Formats: sequence, C-alpha cells, structure tokens
Amino acid sequence: MSQSEPHPEPKPEPKRPLWVRWLALTLFVAVLGVAFVNLGEWQLRRLHERRADNQVIRANEAAPVADFDQVFTHPIGDADEWRRVRVTGTFESGRQYIIRYRQNGDADGYEVVTPLRTDSGRTVLIDRGFVGLDGGQQIPNTAPAPPSGPVTIVGRVRQNETGRSGAIVPVDGHARSINSDKIAADLRTPVVNGYVDTLSMDPRDTITAQVIELPELSDGPHFWYAVQWFMFTGMGALGVVVFIRGDLRDRRERRERAWQDQPHGSAAH
Repeated sequence: MSQSEPHPEPKPEPKRPLWVRWLALTLFVAVLGVAFVNLGEWQLRRLHERRADNQVIRANEAAPVADFDQVFTHPIGDADEWRRVRVTGTFESGRQYIIRYRQNGDADGYEVVTPLRTDSGRTVLIDRGFVGLDGGQQIPNTAPAPPSGPVTIVGRVRQNETGRSGAIVPVDGHARSINSDKIAADLRTPVVNGYVDTLSMDPRDTITAQVIELPELSDGPHFWYAVQWFMFTGMGALGVVVFIRGDLRDRRERRERAWQDQPHGSAAH
C-alpha cells in the first residue's frame, strides 16, 4: 500500500499576540502625532504673530511723523517698531560704531551708528544707514564722520536687538547688533532705550548709505509648514490602520491555507 504524500506543516501563528505590536505601533505613532500637532500649532502661532507684527508695521508706517520726545518716553517695544519720528540735535562724532555683517534685502554690508545729542538734552543712537559691500571689499575700521552742526533726522523707531554678548557688546567700536544698553555702557553716558533708523537727514549725510528696508509684509511659509505637520500626523494614523488591516489579512490567509493543507477523511464507500 503506497504511502500518501506528506502534507506540509501549517505555518504556526506568531507566538506574540498581534495586539501587542499593534499597541506598540499605536503608541509610537501617537507620540509622533502629538509632536507633529504641537509643531503645526507652533507654526500657526508664528503665523498669527507675523500677521500681528505686519499690522503694527502698516499702522506705524501710515501714522504721521511724531516728535522724538513724544515717542521715546518708555522702553521701546514691538508696538513702537517702525514708527516714524523727527529728531533734531548734534552728532557726537567722537564715538561711532560699525555694525558688522548686516544684510539689507539681498545685499551684504555694514551699518554706521552714531550718538546724537538731541535739542532736549538726551542722547539717542542714530543708525545712519546701510553701506553695501561688493565681493572682496573689507569692512572699514573707522566710521566716516557725520555732518557737523545741527541736523534734523526723520527715521523709524527700532527696539534693541538681542543676542549673545559677543554680538551686542561693542569691541573697539565694532558690534554685530545694535543694543542701546550695551552701547551706553561702552560710551559711559546715558542713552535712551532703542534707536532710530535714518530715512532722511538735513543736511545730508557724508556717506552714501541705503535706507534700511522694511520687513517683508507677507504671511511667510508658516501656514504651509503647519499643513505639512498635520498631514504627517494624518499619514501616521492612516499607516497604523493599513498595518493592522494587513496583519488581519495575513492571519486570515494563513488560516485558510492551513485548513486547505489539513488531511480530510475520504468519503465512505
């Protein structure tokens, strides 16, 4: 009597229950999802902040030119930025500052900051403008002299820039950021908080300087960055569903093959 063909052994079910790895995957995706949602919400907050800043800039640009002593009565903050003011005084040309590694639009260069003794007796820092550098040009060691005698300046209000001490503390008349507190300490004389970007000067300045450009008044990329983070969250959740459905389908197919491979009793003669 011939022996029947050996039947292949059915594939055993995974020793570890499927729900264990489903739970592990779900927890992993949930942690990533929370991080992605937080990143998306952070981008939306940045979008709202940028829109608020743009609204302030537009409002301050549209406002009439104010007198210096009416605006510089308190520490300069976001609500004051870019407001136009008029100030009259005399430059203190003995102590000037080169602000290095600046950008204005797409141009690279430097800015020149000079203290101005106002008619009201206070000292304010005046950013005389941006000086572009062509490739290979060096930043000068000393700033060109400002106009002598009384000058009248129309400019924009700016708040102190912040950063590492190596950037905001002047060294030998050079700095990378403009901070009135640090410059006042270097001058050893009181200086009003904030500074003024020059729009026009009468008489005209001795340097050929460009007006500092306004920030770009757009929403920026924040909305679409938020959309991307939320899409990543949705893709992760969808991936869990696809993974679990794949596991269920594989288990069902294994059981069907195992049932088909089992020997079945022959019909009675």
